[in-house]
Amino acid sequence: MNKPANILIIRTDRIGDVILSLPLARIIKKNYPECRVTFLVREYTSAITSDHPYIDEVIVLKEENGKIPLHKNAEMIKDKNFDTAIIVYPTFKTALMVFLARIKLKIGSGYRWYSSLFNSRVFEHRKNAEKHELEYNINLLKQIEIYEVPVADQVNFDLNINPSSLEKVKNTLLECGISFGKPIVIFHPGSGGSAVDLPAEKMAAILKNLSIQDNVTVLVTGTNSEFELCKTISSETNAFNLAGKFGLKELIALISLGEVFISNSTGPIHIAAALGKSVIGFYPKILSCSEKRWGPYTTNKVVFSPELDCSNCTREQCEQLDCMNTIDIDKVIFEVNNKIFRNTEDRK
Repeated sequence: MNKPANILIIRTDRIGDVILSLPLARIIKKNYPECRVTFLVREYTSAITSDHPYIDEVIVLKEENGKIPLHKNAEMIKDKNFDTAIIVYPTFKTALMVFLARIKLKIGSGYRWYSSLFNSRVFEHRKNAEKHELEYNINLLKQIEIYEVPVADQVNFDLNINPSSLEKVKNTLLECGISFGKPIVIFHPGSGGSAVDLPAEKMAAILKNLSIQDNVTVLVTGTNSEFELCKTISSETNAFNLAGKFGLKELIALISLGEVFISNSTGPIHIAAALGKSVIGFYPKILSCSEKRWGPYTTNKVVFSPELDCSNCTREQCEQLDCMNTIDIDKVIFEVNNKIFRNTEDRK
């Protein structure tokens, strides 16, 4: 095999997926220092890859009226003269784009109906969740003779915190009357429907318990569409509802200021883990969205799953049995306080 000189990594899905692909850049550079690494992502996740120390260029997938113009993207890719493409998130269109761009080595899943468009195929069924998503991603590098075995507390995400975004966040917090004298706990109750969530009533109860404590500042974050959810769970508390106030760059900066991050299975929990924060997560037992495959990739975590003894769990079964409601919030509150205490002691 010739050493790769110009690699394209394609990850055109969501925030957490892109976060869990970031370590590929450093690993490639470690093994092929002269290799150029480019990421192809969607516009709304591009903030994750910007100013990354091991990513030479970020190109944004062209989209027009919600559609992906195949030939425009293929031409854009072709103009970059990549010799290798790693399609971490395969779709028919991305597979066809790299095929039309005539990239010599095209690495992708061997289990799609369009896998013949790849000439280097990986035969791992991710839906079986035998590994973590990050580990599946790193396994793709075996096709270019990189054999890395990731260890949770040693993986580097190299997630950048934009200085101007950090300054904007600090100013916004000061304007809201939020001081930096106490540890910050961040709640992010939304998940975009990627998993089954902890019921909002239980999230509200946890939030209410913590917000009455004098030793912490509690913030609630979310998108514009999650404002009402955040408003509901933070009502009757002294928590600050910041939903809709920040874009992705600012959210990364905000999370960097926190001590503990609490959420369902969603992209921002991976941001927090990548930044080395203490994370508390709520995950269903459904195999395809379980902690085993999608949990925060860190040792600084506590993950809560339903306490029901069930097997072959499906979304329908999980929702019908109200599985997530079996999570004991007293245990959650204990673990959050434990994380705050440990972090405070470590700083002394």
